[in-house]
Amino acid sequence: MNNKILKYGNTAALKEYMLAGNRVSRIESLLLFGVQNFTAVLTLIKRDGFIIKKTSVTMAKILRRINVNLKCESPKNLPVRDIVMSEWWISK
Repeated sequence: MNNKILKYGNTAALKEYMLAGNRVSRIESLLLFGVQNFTAVLTLIKRDGFIIKKTSVTMAKILRRINVNLKCESPKNLPVRDIVMSEWWISK
């Protein structure tokens, strides 16, 4: 009897999330999906023929987005409104 196990890993979940039109930062890829090498996942998505776009946003925006799904607090003295990070999405 040959039972095939369908593997659905963290990188597949991240790709599906991005294909649904969501934007993702490095910190979200790690906290929400457990993807440690976000750059490698972006490379695989590009190799599949998708166009990846990138923009700069504040850390505060990313933390607000993360806090919809889990609790993530920054240190009180960290200037999250001044820290600039990047977010990526799949262009349609």
